[in-house]
Parts: sequence; C-alpha cells; structure tokens
Amino acid sequence: MLKIENLSVKYGAFFALHDVSLDIQDGAITALVGANGAGKSTLINTVSGLLKPVSGRITFNDTSLVALKGHQIATLGVVQVPEGRRIFPDMTVHENLLMGGFSPNVRSRRMETMREVFELFPILEERLEQQARTLSGGEQQMLSIGRALMACPKLLMFDEPSLGLAPLLVRDIFTSIERLKAQGMTILLVEQNISLSLQIADYAYVLETGNIALHGTGREVMNNEHTRKAYLGL
Repeated sequence: MLKIENLSVKYGAFFALHDVSLDIQDGAITALVGANGAGKSTLINTVSGLLKPVSGRITFNDTSLVALKGHQIATLGVVQVPEGRRIFPDMTVHENLLMGGFSPNVRSRRMETMREVFELFPILEERLEQQARTLSGGEQQMLSIGRALMACPKLLMFDEPSLGLAPLLVRDIFTSIERLKAQGMTILLVEQNISLSLQIADYAYVLETGNIALHGTGREVMNNEHTRKAYLGL
C-alpha cells in the first residue's frame, strides 16, 4: 500500500532521516517506534506532504506522493491524526467532525461516516454541541481520531496518540486502534510507548537518530535483545 524507499529529510544541514525505507502492508498495523528526536514525526509529516524530502521515493498504491501537496495526499486517502490533537478548540465537536469531511470526494458521505465515528466513540455524540476546548484530554484525542476518520482514510497515520494521556485512557485509545484494524483499516502507528505498540503491531520498525535500526514482526522486535535493553528496561 505505502512504500517508502531511501528517504532522506534535512533541517538545514542536519539529516533528520537518512536513507529510510519502510513497507506498509494493506490491512496491517505497522508501528514506527523510537526515542524522542529519532525522526518519527519527521517521517509521518513527510508522508503527509508537510515536509519535502531531499531524496527518496514515497508511493501510495503506485502513486508518487513526493510532489503532491498535503490536501492532495489526504484526498488520496492518506490521513494523519496529528501529535498534540490539534483540534479546533473554539468549534463544537460537530463542527470539528464536519471539517474532517470537508473534501468534495467524501462530503456526500459525512452523515454516514459520522455515525461510524459515534459507534467507535459514543461520548462524542453526547458532547456533540460542546466546544472542543471543554473536552477532557482523552475526549479530545477521540475527537482528533474521529475528525481524521471523517476523511474516509485508506491509510490512517497516528502521531503519538498516547501523548499526555493517563494510562487507562492510553489503553482505550489503543483498543480503538485495534478495532479500526479489525474493520480493515491500514494503520501506521508512530509512538513512544514501545511496549503497547509492539503488542498490537503486525510489523514494526525501530528508528534511531534518523536510521532504521531493526525491523520485523511486532513480536520479533519486542523480543529483540537490543529493544529489550534500550527501550523496555529488561
């Protein structure tokens, strides 16, 4: 579905990503894990069109994404749930969700898609006319995911969905991600919570200082000695 080949991205003279390659399979959860500053958000923002690479290729269902703008990439079905939620705080929950389904190719399905969002997150229907700023942190994350789902993604990319959430809420968000996968959604999960990510991932990559350090199934990466010592404290 999504193929990243020899991708390099720079900030000035600094390489944030160097010769990175990933292959994201249809219908799978692919985890990209690593420490703060490893380049995880840089990669997801480059796929989204927010950053441009200095070299390498990104193809989605055989369509090159490198020269496309962010809204064009989203229209193809590559949609990001951004780090820090980035909801519209002064809009209602309803208005935030409608904004997610604003693109002409999905606008006619907004009511149907919104019902699907409410099945996943019933609390959003209860809060429909509340300003987004009044929601709890967990509810805001649900809204951010719901807004992304309104775009009818084929590939849904999560950037640090557990950030700033209490452990119980983190578990709820990860359960929601598993439910989306069970419904056939293809997911790229960029996350610092390595243990939880590897538990639900079909395949995983470990990113260290802009390079892929290792990759394999979620279980293989979880049981790798380097992962256990460097990231899991085992």
